[in-house]
Parts: sequence; structure tokens; C-alpha cells
Amino acid sequence: MTEEGSPEGFFESRPMEYSDSNKKTSQAKCCSPSLKIFIGVLAFCYFSKSMTGAYTKSTITQIERRFEIPSSTVGIINGSFEMGNLLVITVVSYFGAKFHRPKIIGAGVLLMGIGTLIMALPHFIMDRYKYDTAAAHTNDADNFTVRSTCSSDTQNTVQQLVSGCQKGEEESSPTWVIVLLGNIIRGIGEASIVPLGMSFIDDYAHPENSAFYIGCLHTLGVIGPIFGYSLGSLCARLYVDIGLVDRESVTITPQDSRWVGAWWLGYVVSGLLTLLAALPLWFLPRALPENPQTYELDNPSKQHKHTPSITEIAKDFGPSLKRLLTNKIYLLYLVSNVVAFNAFVIVITYTPKYLEQQFGQSASKTNFLIGVTSIPAVALGIFLSGWIMKRFKLDLLGSARMSFFTAIGALFLTIPYFALSCENTDVAGVTVPYQGSVEVQNISSDVLTSCNADCGCPDFQWDPVCGQNGVTYISPCHAGCSFTRGTGHNMSWGMSAGNSSAVLGQCSRESRCAIMFYIYLALESFAFFVYCLGTVPFFIISLRIVDPELKSLSVGMQLLVLRVLGGIPAPIYFGALIDSTCLKWGHKKCGGRGACRMYATETFRFLFLGLVNCLRLLGHILLWVAIIQINRKVQNDKRKSKDIELQEPMLYGPEQQNTLT
Repeated sequence: MTEEGSPEGFFESRPMEYSDSNKKTSQAKCCSPSLKIFIGVLAFCYFSKSMTGAYTKSTITQIERRFEIPSSTVGIINGSFEMGNLLVITVVSYFGAKFHRPKIIGAGVLLMGIGTLIMALPHFIMDRYKYDTAAAHTNDADNFTVRSTCSSDTQNTVQQLVSGCQKGEEESSPTWVIVLLGNIIRGIGEASIVPLGMSFIDDYAHPENSAFYIGCLHTLGVIGPIFGYSLGSLCARLYVDIGLVDRESVTITPQDSRWVGAWWLGYVVSGLLTLLAALPLWFLPRALPENPQTYELDNPSKQHKHTPSITEIAKDFGPSLKRLLTNKIYLLYLVSNVVAFNAFVIVITYTPKYLEQQFGQSASKTNFLIGVTSIPAVALGIFLSGWIMKRFKLDLLGSARMSFFTAIGALFLTIPYFALSCENTDVAGVTVPYQGSVEVQNISSDVLTSCNADCGCPDFQWDPVCGQNGVTYISPCHAGCSFTRGTGHNMSWGMSAGNSSAVLGQCSRESRCAIMFYIYLALESFAFFVYCLGTVPFFIISLRIVDPELKSLSVGMQLLVLRVLGGIPAPIYFGALIDSTCLKWGHKKCGGRGACRMYATETFRFLFLGLVNCLRLLGHILLWVAIIQINRKVQNDKRKSKDIELQEPMLYGPEQQNTLT
């Protein structure tokens, strides 16, 4: 069954004597203005969706802190996009290919924009962000009072917090569920873009140009993350309640583990942009005939062709799915894809958080540098990938080999990552013992020592100060401070004896951390470039190892399986692994565990890099096995074609052979 207006039905209906006209039409197909318009509009959609996706990754830390949730819960929010996608991906990819594909894509992009705007909604219904601090702002804008230093007032402060919670003043609803719901709607909308867009281009482009067009499409789409991470960097520098609070009254900085940027602002911007991207698709035709006038004249039967109903299409779904799932090469390729995709999801989701924790960088700086270093390398790699496919006219086997060798090269480039890291900041009672103690054994008890035992310091508080000795204390109270000097960011604390003091914030990391950070970014950019040289061949494989009429279903099934077995579980289980490396948890004011304030960087490093590389290696091994099977199939097809050529002299006489020639 062919779609109305598709090239297959068009050329099949032509008699043999119009072969020259077919050649002209095929040549015109390569440079159809309508096709280029569709690719341009679809590229805009790719840009908006990839921009929103990158921005979502950049806000992982901000969302975790704002809603006081662990990394595993943030992983669920991140995976909700895949949950929404898998709900409709198979149905959309199969049934959508039988109807008006541009309009279906447009409806999906419109839904993505609505979901993105919903993700920003919690900010407008929640109270202002409040963080634990030793400086309680008073009505006088120039004065601060100290509520958590080593004094008799500390116990009273704790009792006030507890009594306030008993009255229900501090407890709020889990509004992060709204973010999850918006992300699910985003996933539902995105389901139509890739399978229908790729199959539409592959149907109307010349075979050797199809890979180039798809490569250009993905290259333009990769520009989106540059803007996404840049927008994330800008919003991370802005305080969450921008315009509602006096910035001078905020005593924390973007480097502080309690800092929350304006995470909601980027969702408003990207949501409106996505809505704009949806509009042009509603005005594109269902099919792209090269010459509409001659198309109708040459194909009068097409004007009266019966459009199949949903019931008729549904009857073919079962047999089509069976044909796809009994393709052994496709299944082997799919399994290798799932394993590698788990590693990919972990990398794109948690790389910003990894860099923040390993090198002590702010979310704003990390997101900006990822956007300006890694993303251009990815874009260049994808573009060259499509150009190589077009220049050397790689077939199925050549595409598979190119994808494999680029992936192996990128894997070797990630090995030096293990040597690039910084030691944890010295935090008394957490990573280093107090003076006079032997070692840190129990964080909940070791943060209290003889110098602050009589202060009644709350163990749930995280308001770090840096002492003169270069050691960070989790609060002025735990440092034994008894009075304060200065205001705002210039605030400092002192001992009653006057011979020791502490300043606001954690102590700085060692100077070589910045150098390590930039080396890591450079290596990561080069590794991404090498890996992305195999991106277009990797996509082309899924289109070439199945029958032509199963292309949309092949891509849709691939995306479905990747989301079920990779996109959803990977952020959740790795988020739980990250939580296991936490050294100091934050606490909600009314009880319960909040966001992690400090991680064991070495354990985090080996978990992140070790798991990702192991998954990549396993995926590459499975891909090599699939390449062996593809090679066998190609050789068998060549032998069959030679056998047919040898049998032709026996089937036809000399006169018949001359006629055929």
C-alpha cells in the first residue's frame, strides 16, 4: 500500500515509454523548492525542540534545589519526556505516515509549546524561595541580625521553626509534579517530528541526497542547544525571584549550593518560540509533487484514488509490525542502540551536574561553556557526517562501518577523563575532622565537637562559612562564631576571643581546578566531534535495513524502544547512584530530606565515567556483531544477483536477449 501522492505510487503508474520523463522528474526531485521549504521549517522545529531539551538539562540542578528533591526524583522528571513520547510514538509513526504528515508534525510542535509553558507554571503559584542562612534580614534594609551563631538564641530559633511547621506554615504541595506533567506533554508532542519528518524527506529526496538533507537538518537542530545552554547560563545568574526581592538582601552567590536561578524564565522563552515554530507547518501541502500541473494530467487516476480508512490501515499494522520484529539484523541493531543510548542519556543529563561538582564551577559558567564548546563541535561533526555520506555515496555496509569506527574513536578519547578531577573542599566534620579529632566517622555527629558542643547548633542547617584556617564549616554556629560584622555579601563572623574569623561561603577550590575544567571541556568537545561523524550513518541504518514501506514504523519503533529501555530508566537509576555519593544532605524546614549539598567527588567520578564507558563498550560490541550480519546479507545478495545473471542465457534465446538489451 502506497500513500496518495507518494513517489512510489507516482512512478509505478507511469508506462515504460515515459522513462526519459522519469529521469527528468527524478533529477528535479533533488532540488525541489517545496522540499527545501519543508526542510527549512522542520529545521526550525528541530531548533526549538533541541533548545528546550538543552535548557531542561541545564536546569536539573536548579530544579533539584528549588523543590528540595533528590537526584533520583529529578531523574523521574527528566525521564517523563520519554514517558510521554512512548505513549504515542508507535501509533503516530505508523498511522501518521498514511495521512497529512506536515499537519500532524505541526500539531505535535504546538503541543510541545504548551507543555513547555506548563513547566514554568510552578514558579507563579509557589511562595518565594527561602534558604537557610545565619543572617536574618530585618525591616531595616541596612541591618542584618544573626540567628544561628553560637549563642543561647539558637535553641529558641530551632523551637520557633518547629512550632511554625506544626502550624503548617512552611509545608507546601509537591508542585514539581506540574513540571513533570508539562514534560510529559512535551514528549507527546515531539513524537511526530523525527519519524514523520525523516521519512517525508527520504520519500521525496534522491537517495544519495537524503543523507545529506538529514545531516543538514540535524546540524541546524544542534544549533538549538547552543542557545539552550546559553539561555540556561543567563537564567542561572539571575536570582529565582528576580523583580520580587532586593538583590542586595540575598546573601548567597551562584557558587553556593543553595543558589537557585530563574529556572522558569527559559521555559517561558522557549515555549513561546516553539509555538511560533508550529505555525508554518499548517500551510504546507500533504505531498510534494515536482510539477503540480503535469502531475494531475499524467495521473488522472490519482485524483479519484480511494483514501484508506483508519480501519483498513489498522489491519496492516499487525503484519507490518511482525515483518519488522522478525528482521534479525534490525533487532540486533536495536539492542546495540539501546545499550549505547543509556550511556548517551546519562551524559547529556548529568554532565552539567558532574562538572559543577567535580570542578567547583557555578551552574551559569558550566552551562555557558558547554554551549560554546561542545555544541559547535557536535554541529560540525553532524554536518561533515552527512557530507561524507553524500561525497562517497556510502551504502548500508559503509554507513554501519563508519558509525562503528567513529564511536570507537570517541570512546578512546574519554579515557583521560578519569585523571581530570579535583579534591573535595575541606569541610569540618564532613570531609576532614575538626582539629583534635582523629577522623570523620559519622557526619551527623562529627559536625559537632567540643568547640561548639554547647552552642546547640542544628544539624540540619547548611550555611557554610570559610574559616581563617582554610576549612569550611557548615554554619557559623558550627565554626563556634559568636558575633557578626558587615552586611550582605561582605558579612563575616568572629569568635568572642577575637583571634579567629570566618567569611561567607565555602572556601575556594585549589587553583588547578580551573585548568582541569578547561582541559576536560576541550577533550569532551573533540570526543563529541568524532562521535558525531557517525551520526547520520547511524540514522540511515534504521532506514536501509528494512523494507521501504516500513521506514516510518522502523524509526518509530526504534524511538519507542530507546525511550522505554533507555530514556526513562537511565536518568532514574543513575540519579539514585548519584544520591548514594552524597556526603551532606539538606533538610526541609518541616522535616524530610532535601537536596544534596555536597558529594564525594571521587566516587561520583568513577560512577559517572565508569558506567558510561562500560555501556558504550557493550553497545559497540553489539554493533560490530550487527555489522557482521549486514556484511553476510550483502554478500548473499551479490551471489543471488550473479546467479540470476548466469541463468539468463538459459532462459532466453539470442533474439530475446538482444530485445531485452
